Amino acid sequence: MLGNIATGCSVLAPAGMLRELSDGLGVSVTTAGLLITFGAIVLCVGSPVTAWLTSRIERRTLLTATLLVLALTNAASALAPDYTSLLVLRLIMLAVGALYTPQAVGTAALIVPEQKRGSTIAYVFLGWSLAAAIGLPLITFAASRYGWRAAYGGIGAIGCVSAALLMWRLPGGLIGVPVDLKTWTDVGRNRTIIMLLLITTLQTSGQFVVFTFMGPLLAKLTGAGADAIGLVFACYGVCGFLGIVIATRFVDSWGAWKTSVLFTTLVLTGVTGWALSAGIYPLMAVAVAIWGLGFASANSMQQVRLVGAVPSLASASVSLNTSMLYVGQATGSAIGGFLYARDLLHATGYVATASVALALAMVIVTKPKTTIGRA
Repeated sequence: MLGNIATGCSVLAPAGMLRELSDGLGVSVTTAGLLITFGAIVLCVGSPVTAWLTSRIERRTLLTATLLVLALTNAASALAPDYTSLLVLRLIMLAVGALYTPQAVGTAALIVPEQKRGSTIAYVFLGWSLAAAIGLPLITFAASRYGWRAAYGGIGAIGCVSAALLMWRLPGGLIGVPVDLKTWTDVGRNRTIIMLLLITTLQTSGQFVVFTFMGPLLAKLTGAGADAIGLVFACYGVCGFLGIVIATRFVDSWGAWKTSVLFTTLVLTGVTGWALSAGIYPLMAVAVAIWGLGFASANSMQQVRLVGAVPSLASASVSLNTSMLYVGQATGSAIGGFLYARDLLHATGYVATASVALALAMVIVTKPKTTIGRA
């Protein structure tokens, strides 16, 4: 969970300081946003590839080494002389960082009883909520006052601490199920897994149409300053934290499908509220809070549903789900950048709403026919 905080901050950081990156590196906001788009493409490709290449490596060694690389590349990013150098460092950072979240989920499943699997996976994913709840507002605060280099340095320090704690506390000798060509073939033939992966792509791409440019959108639509933008990010993250806590408490009794329907509905409600209230800061902040309640929980329920659908394929399916998460980020941020560059600011909310609404419809139609979906 702590490692996911470092990973989440590494992935989300540019979204919290796009304006500072733009000004400091002498590029447009849209170009700065490509740090998220290109990074997401690398994460998308890297997640399944690294899952295959590293499936036979002992988990403590693998996860600790991944966090150390994240820490070092964030520290190096703080010293990057120009945009190109920063982009190259980010691509290296995320090519390795693609390992962490799916392998952390798979490792958690190895060290708890099956009946606790759902709540444990949700708890591990809590790190992403905390990255948004605490990390992203702090990144925005630090970047606005001390510059974007200080923000990257702080993330590097978090990565070092997380790696040390993981090495200290995670049991040694944990090996997951090896991933080979037959594993990928079996995943590709499973209709339930494919549907779940498509849901992840749709709900993530819809959210990132807005989320990537949330700070600049708030500034342009409402005239919000850095502190007001940081407050909205904080609302988003704190509500995300509350949502994942609620999901962790209820998923084992409700089942992953019901929990998924609830939190995807909250995401849709919040994104719709953003679209309808565009230009009115208090209403947009409330909409983001509602959206925040659902975002991390909806993602974690996708992980739980995939592990429960076919446990023997979990290493591959969860890594592919993470890949689809980043496909969604790349697609959404690219669409958001296209609309932002053309000053179609209000359209971003409606495009996001349409994508999340389709994801919710697919969640509803994938209701499991047996209790296997409750794992």
